[in-house]
Amino acid sequence: MKILSWLVRLIVLVLLLAGLQSIWAGYRSGNWLPGWLGNKNDDVQTMHTLVLQEVSAMGKLELVKYNFKDVVEQEVVKTFLPNAKAVLIVQGEAIGCVDLTKIVIGDITSDDQTLVVNMPDPELCVFKIDHSKSKVYHTEYAFTEEAKLVQEAYRQAEKQIQKSALDMGILDQTRENARKILTPVLEKASGKKVLIRFSPNAVIDKLR
Repeated sequence: MKILSWLVRLIVLVLLLAGLQSIWAGYRSGNWLPGWLGNKNDDVQTMHTLVLQEVSAMGKLELVKYNFKDVVEQEVVKTFLPNAKAVLIVQGEAIGCVDLTKIVIGDITSDDQTLVVNMPDPELCVFKIDHSKSKVYHTEYAFTEEAKLVQEAYRQAEKQIQKSALDMGILDQTRENARKILTPVLEKASGKKVLIRFSPNAVIDKLR
């Protein structure tokens, strides 16, 4: 009986030591719980409560995209302290499009040989900074104002992209691309000569 009691105590002691060793090894590795209690390999369950708020019809046909790269220098002039400065390398894009959902039945006329489509005015539907390709190159004397300085520099850069795209004629290019892309498609679908116009009062172009 004494031998049996001694063996039981020995087995309990071995199991206890093994458990302590497992906990210590887990603690050193950053995973202090043994496997049977749970560890970093446990399944992680995530619950989502997703609510669809709105469904919008996308009728804007993107016809031209301008890519821009700009070096922006932003400066805050101070009276007594040195001027805060930031230099950013900014990349962005502007996209010209036509909103096809604005076309109504009255905008389309036809006869035996010709189909005339009065298109809505082209739009600058996107002008934005690509933050993944932009970076802050240098700041000087910004201190606690750095975030505000950089944010304002990005805002000014986005406005410059809008202005530059319009000045470079992105809307005219949008009109031209609309004619190039839509005319052959509509001619094939209708079997007629197609004339695309962007103003009801525009002079009718010669048919191709």
